[in-house]
Amino acid sequence: MMLYPAVDLKDGKCVRLLQGRFDAITSYGDDPVAMARKWADLGAEYLHVVDLDGARSGKAGNREIIKAMAAAVDIPVQTGGGVRTESDVDELLSAGLARVILGTSAVRDRDMVNRVLRRYGDRIVIGIDAKDGYVAIEGWESGSQLEAVAFAREMAGLGAKTVIYTDIATDGTLAGPNLPAMRDMVEQSGMSVIASGGVGNVADLLALREIGAAGAITGKAIYTGAIDLADALAALAG
Repeated sequence: MMLYPAVDLKDGKCVRLLQGRFDAITSYGDDPVAMARKWADLGAEYLHVVDLDGARSGKAGNREIIKAMAAAVDIPVQTGGGVRTESDVDELLSAGLARVILGTSAVRDRDMVNRVLRRYGDRIVIGIDAKDGYVAIEGWESGSQLEAVAFAREMAGLGAKTVIYTDIATDGTLAGPNLPAMRDMVEQSGMSVIASGGVGNVADLLALREIGAAGAITGKAIYTGAIDLADALAALAG
């Protein structure tokens, strides 16, 4: 199972939100490029970068920083947040990002999703952020009537191979992932599932691997020291 250290960006800084709330922000540094290098130097094989300003506004807020992060490390970087158009996808992938994550745009523009999947294949990842089993969009500030697993199956039908599934209620809490919801997504979506939300220790990562998750994202846990990245990577390798 692949482990993805997360670098979330707001106003050019590395931050973490609690349950997606923009009024519950903790800052973890003013140099995202240095943070990317730190996780790569500690053995990370892939980075997960989110433009929180972009996710909320629909406009690129930290894109040049994200490009600089991708250029600064020798491991692949995936990014999402504010990716609303085909030209956004083109820009990021041509700049050296390995994968682009579509969230709000996947809900709102199925035709665009279909086009970029045809062009870029598995370099396109679907991001599904769910609250009480239903998809949330626009930086988690708007709800929808889309049931998360059903929406994932629809995206798989368009050709998507990978989904990042975030349980909003557990995100940033370190209280453990929503294993039943993650298991349902793994078993029913038809895609490889990268789990996000609630990871607080290495046992949580092993539990996600046990239910068949292809990957897991860790954010707050590695920033606070609840998880030592090198130890976690060693445990997963073992």
